[in-house]
Amino acid sequence: MLHSDFCRIFAAVMNRRTESVIDIPGQPSSPHDKRSAKRDLQRQRLMENKVYQTMEGLTRYMDRYYLDALIGIIPGWGDAIAVVSAVPFVYFALRVIKSIPLTLAILNNTLRDVLLGMIPFFVGDIIDIFHRANMKNMAMVKGFVDGDESIIREVRQRAWQSAVIFVVLLILIALMIWVLITFGSYLYRIITNAIL
Repeated sequence: MLHSDFCRIFAAVMNRRTESVIDIPGQPSSPHDKRSAKRDLQRQRLMENKVYQTMEGLTRYMDRYYLDALIGIIPGWGDAIAVVSAVPFVYFALRVIKSIPLTLAILNNTLRDVLLGMIPFFVGDIIDIFHRANMKNMAMVKGFVDGDESIIREVRQRAWQSAVIFVVLLILIALMIWVLITFGSYLYRIITNAIL
């Protein structure tokens, strides 16, 4: 009787060992491997998404080739193009990843970029060279796609901060537009009075 119990236990142990040692090709062998394979498949699908590829192109041209700073030289239009270039990031975060905190953080970076770019006398354009909002947005999106816990935790912690900053930045942008219009009309009056 003792011998048969021993044999049964030994056979069960050996079966467990062989199940864990034998890997079937293409099949994840543990629950951790299954989650990792599922995450890799999801990451692959997201990276093949056309919007994701558009975001990578925008990041490359707007920030790495400094097109954002060059376009910023055109008063008003440069900042409008900076906002338009953020639309794919916002869409991807909100509709594809479905993350409101990530969307708020992207809007925060974009509005900060617009506000800094609106500083007159080419100071904003010089700051645009160093700020690189699209690269920051792309790093946050990649962190979410890759499942980087530190980026996900950081963005979630900044969600409320981003919401408050979002409102403050909208007010500051409206104030900056008012200042620029007032200053422009003042310069226009000076120039027209000097000519007449």
